[in-house]
Amino acid sequence: MNQSAVRRVNTSVILRALAVSAGPLKLTALAELTGLSRRTIELILDSLVEAGWVAELDRVSTSGCAGRPARRYELRAEHALLAAAQINTEYASAVVADVRGRIVGRAQRPLRAYQDPRATLDDVAELVGEALEDAGGSPERLRAGAVASGGAIDDDGVVRRLVHTTRWEGVRLPQELAWRVRVPWFADNDSNLGALAERWRGVAGDHDNVVWAVLGNRTGLGILIRGAVHRGLDGAAGEIVEAASIPTGSVENRPAAWLTSPEPERRNVALGRFEAARAGDPLALAEVEEFVENIASILTTLSWTVAPSLIVLGGGLEAAADVLLPRVRAALRAARTPAVELRATGLGADAPLVGAVKLALDRMDTELFGPLGPSRPHLRSLT
Repeated sequence: MNQSAVRRVNTSVILRALAVSAGPLKLTALAELTGLSRRTIELILDSLVEAGWVAELDRVSTSGCAGRPARRYELRAEHALLAAAQINTEYASAVVADVRGRIVGRAQRPLRAYQDPRATLDDVAELVGEALEDAGGSPERLRAGAVASGGAIDDDGVVRRLVHTTRWEGVRLPQELAWRVRVPWFADNDSNLGALAERWRGVAGDHDNVVWAVLGNRTGLGILIRGAVHRGLDGAAGEIVEAASIPTGSVENRPAAWLTSPEPERRNVALGRFEAARAGDPLALAEVEEFVENIASILTTLSWTVAPSLIVLGGGLEAAADVLLPRVRAALRAARTPAVELRATGLGADAPLVGAVKLALDRMDTELFGPLGPSRPHLRSLT
């Protein structure tokens, strides 16, 4: 490589070391982590401080030692921001995160007309602006965005199929949003992004083969195989609501299944039914058992086909995890399924949004942090 390329790689190595560090780093620590000379590190840090990527903190005196106080540096994670948005049939939400994935701004509102993709995406663009304002950020600092939506979404972010409507078919989500918010955009199914988020920041960090499941009034699966999202042909993997042979719709309109409804009123009804079940109400318990039977039937099929090591229940099911998990586990044992572990999401309603942040970080890694060098493998991936 020429000297310019070498400097870009060295800059990337230093940025990545600061990004994965739990706190500020001294020059000696950076030298140990990166294998670069102190002089090279000093020159690059000076340019990164000037560019706004790195902050030099107050120098710390080394007690009892002669010489200059130690210089400490930390990444200014808020220097570049990422947007994430989620769309369902009732409302849209948006967050803004820094390059460590920390959410720093939020906005949410009911949609004006979900069946109108143009109006819905206009709403999303406005929400991104509101979330950016909530974060105290400027449009110049926004570097990319990702959107989570229902339906089969292909690798290019095109909606191929969406249950109960054809109005969204063929909508190119990244292009549409890039016209409205002029940064690169990416898109994926909301359950896929829920699975991605759970492995990154939730309860699935110790598993490689994971299914993130939302079942009931709304149904979908996000599938990770060896840690990567499995989309299948045209993004159809996990869209079991379209599979007539799987009984996903048999409890769709039962009150207990409304835990996963996007309508707040219905969710409140469901929460009330589970509270009644906790109190021993026979009718509520019968409703819960019917719902558990439906969930167990779907997960039994899943256990013998995808055969993940972990299934995470999300999309609202976590609100009744204390009631559902022991019953579903018992039903799976009775069905003699493989010993799949079952957990509730650790991220709640934020899971698809957190996954969208992760998607944007993954796709923008080199643009944000520079080219990957051949050495120091622990610094290669920030996310």
